[in-house]
Amino acid sequence: MKYNVIITLLMVLFVGNMADAQSFRDNNNRLLGTVESDGTVRNANNMKLGKIFDDGAIRDNNNRRVGTIEKDGTIRNNNNMRLGTVSSDGVVRDNNNMRLGTISPDGAVRNNNNMRIGTASGINPKYAAVLFFFDLL
Repeated sequence: MKYNVIITLLMVLFVGNMADAQSFRDNNNRLLGTVESDGTVRNANNMKLGKIFDDGAIRDNNNRRVGTIEKDGTIRNNNNMRLGTVSSDGVVRDNNNMRLGTISPDGAVRNNNNMRIGTASGINPKYAAVLFFFDLL
């Protein structure tokens, strides 16, 4: 009986914690990782990769700044070089204004050939662009 209570409590804690996280997946629906409500990014093995902060700072697991997301959707690396942008309608462009793909409101992530390359269900499109197109974490 005691073990059943412990197992039930652990299951509730685990499910409750996952409810606050949004997942990003590849085109075969394999989990690539999650973004928690506080911006923490974890891989598929639940290892912390880094964090995207409310002010737009992107930091790796060692708290080193690896880039930023500006309010206008501009994404920069740790040397403040512009990597690209994410527009309000989800279009992702590189530094030369070449279209890389889109992130639709339903979370579908598509490359420039309109081929679905994954999903970012419930994830801020700017965060999804960092994860799928700019590989900052």
